[in-house]
Amino acid sequence: MDVRTLLRLDNDLKDFVDGIFGSLRRKGWQERCHCYLTGLMLDGRRKSVAPMAERLDEANEQSLQHFVANTPWDPAPVRRQLALRMQQVIDPSAWVFDDTGFVKDGRMSPCVARQYTGTVGKITNCQVATTLHLATDQASCPIDWRLFMPESWDPARGKASADVADRRRAAGIPDDEHHRPKWQLALECVDEALGWGLPAPAVAVADAGYGDAADFRHGLTARDIPYAVQISSALTVLPATATPTTPPYAGRGRRPKPRYEKPARSAKEHIMALGASRAVGLTWRTGSKQRQGELQPMTSRFVCCRVLQADAGTRATHQDRDLPECWLIAEWPTGQTEPTRYWLCTLPKTTSKTRLVQACKQRWRVEHDYRELKTGLGLDHYEGRKWVGWHHHVTLVAAAHGFLTWLRHRPKAPAPA
Repeated sequence: MDVRTLLRLDNDLKDFVDGIFGSLRRKGWQERCHCYLTGLMLDGRRKSVAPMAERLDEANEQSLQHFVANTPWDPAPVRRQLALRMQQVIDPSAWVFDDTGFVKDGRMSPCVARQYTGTVGKITNCQVATTLHLATDQASCPIDWRLFMPESWDPARGKASADVADRRRAAGIPDDEHHRPKWQLALECVDEALGWGLPAPAVAVADAGYGDAADFRHGLTARDIPYAVQISSALTVLPATATPTTPPYAGRGRRPKPRYEKPARSAKEHIMALGASRAVGLTWRTGSKQRQGELQPMTSRFVCCRVLQADAGTRATHQDRDLPECWLIAEWPTGQTEPTRYWLCTLPKTTSKTRLVQACKQRWRVEHDYRELKTGLGLDHYEGRKWVGWHHHVTLVAAAHGFLTWLRHRPKAPAPA
């Protein structure tokens, strides 16, 4: 965004900052937020503090750096206000869970390690964050963040490096922060968002990194949140018609586990047994590509059937109960010899197939907005090495993204590029 456009929107930005950053009471803190958000949205290739300060003609670069990296303001109330505002703005149809990587040099930035990130599609030296987004097909906004801690950064883990205590101290990592799997971080985001007063979503959406974790799926169910999560083709299921047989119970000892006559098989094997003839063509939204001046619909073929979840994690959590029933959805494009993607979904049995596919495909919006967060707003440009600084930066970037989203949804407002 150029200087002229930002000057025209400056009063709107000040009002937005007053509402979102109202918990920052110390003198000058809200002014620093306004300055930082302006720097993030202003045209420029790099969005770290030094180049932003230069573009803003900010005389006290050190003060701005100190505000982000060292001041003790709590990002949680800011995220709460942003979440409540964006709930009203975009009226989300889903909560989407995702993670993103921040490629780094060196080993002193908090929680940096050699690990896989989809950002570059390989194992590299990076930080990884789990995020929760409010989303519709028209917009999304990240509202909560968790920085994933690899085991090499947790002193209680056998994989911790010899100098982990020194590195944690230098990064300012709280003593109570420890390694948790990403699905657990996602559930922590759920509990925090519900604690803020957000209504539970119509559906929660995630990729296979979360969907394959039975504890994540059943954690959502325990919170009365339906889900549509991608899974790997190897996750095991049973036909919904499979009936358990329970050995007689004598009233002593542990109650016998329900047993199913048919052996469980992978989602891929189950769909392949049904055959390509079960696949039906469905359109779930209008795409962004044009042909002959018209936007083209997003269409593919899908197999939808009812199954019982029968993976090891589900069996462990349902030892004395029947296995949970849900939808299994497989995308089987025309011309392919087998399906390409699989999902489990707990929307009601009466849900239409089009609605099922719409829920499964909801993640596309978040992936689209990550391009703006990273290339336009400098999400991964923070160069500091402090735990609190990273959380401050991503919260400020989310606020800038929320402000732009609000502008686009405001009636008769000029939409910034």
